[in-house]
Amino acid sequence: MSHLKYWMSVSCALFITIGAASGQEEKVYGEVGRSVSFGATSLNPPVSSIIWKQKSELVIKAIEWDEADGVNAPNPRFKDITTLDNTTGQITITTLKSEHSGIYTIDINSKEQGKRFMLEVLPPLPKPVIKIDRPDENSVFVYLICEYSETIIWYNSAGEKLDVKDHIPKGKFITVHKNGHPDDYYTCTIKNEVSEKTSDKVFRRDLFEEGGSPWIVPVVILILILVLIIVFVILYKVWETFHKIVHNNLKDTPCIVILNLLDGKNSEDIQSGEESTKMTNAQPDGEPTDAQPDGEPTDPKPLESGEQNENSPKK
Repeated sequence: MSHLKYWMSVSCALFITIGAASGQEEKVYGEVGRSVSFGATSLNPPVSSIIWKQKSELVIKAIEWDEADGVNAPNPRFKDITTLDNTTGQITITTLKSEHSGIYTIDINSKEQGKRFMLEVLPPLPKPVIKIDRPDENSVFVYLICEYSETIIWYNSAGEKLDVKDHIPKGKFITVHKNGHPDDYYTCTIKNEVSEKTSDKVFRRDLFEEGGSPWIVPVVILILILVLIIVFVILYKVWETFHKIVHNNLKDTPCIVILNLLDGKNSEDIQSGEESTKMTNAQPDGEPTDAQPDGEPTDPKPLESGEQNENSPKK
């Protein structure tokens, strides 16, 4: 009795395996907004009619052809977006929508064929975005996460596939260590049965801050300022025209002190020069302030009433 059960189980399993391998149902994938074709076969003439039907909640006639009336797609779901090749039986649906998913059967000469097609219309894939997870600010490694449900493949800048680990609740991640190669980068590619999308590159130099890098910009600016000062001093010392222009424009500003120092004048020389200039401005050519120009005599002092000029004749 036990032998009988054993052989019955083997026979049942063999029957199921043969039925599955017979290819009575073919899986077909499409993407929303794109087109899909399936069902091409060699038809045994004579063929007078072909009808494609979609079976989901209801049985809908997708498209039909016959010798008398030609091709017709009566249902609005398939109208103007469905074509039929009457020589191979192939159906093509453009501008796919999710409502086009379902089981499709083909009737040839009013007889349903044994093979069925299971169409699944998938949504378009998004461009993946890589998430960065840092254990802490000073960590020497980071986790790069690609959090999607589709098939995920990680690549490095050499085009090599990387070993990945599962991320909970979904996705895959890799661990990137700080190893002194700033131009290395990583990408995440997600793919399904009809398409694939790749993320932007994530460079290692953007993942780790190199020590001392915040000081680079200030140091460069300081060097540029010093170079400009040196160039200015050289031009001021060796180019007479430049010397005059600078001196004339800055002589009434506090900067004249620095220019005088560049000219080799110390503070005592500068002070004595200023005092001499003041005295010269007060008494030009050493003449007394009450002297009349060109040696002209001063006007006589007017006499008061009753006074007599010493030069006038006595009465």
